Amino acid sequence: MCVAIPGKVIEINNGTAKVDFNGNVVNAVTGLVNVKINDYVLVHAGCVIQVMKQQEAEELIDLMREVEGYAI
Repeated sequence: MCVAIPGKVIEINNGTAKVDFNGNVVNAVTGLVNVKINDYVLVHAGCVIQVMKQQEAEELIDLMREVEGYAI
């Protein structure tokens, strides 16, 4: 089972976004959905698969912190 956590888009360049997961920045392909800087997104297998509302993303991040002491 895979669990995707929300990250925040901090840069977009030629179909790739830099996504910040609490200080861990990764590159993700944006071809499946339209994203903007400061969007919260879910990334799976190196691709942005969903844009989330900020409140929902923050709630999910908080929940993940509670589950098994997940540090993000």
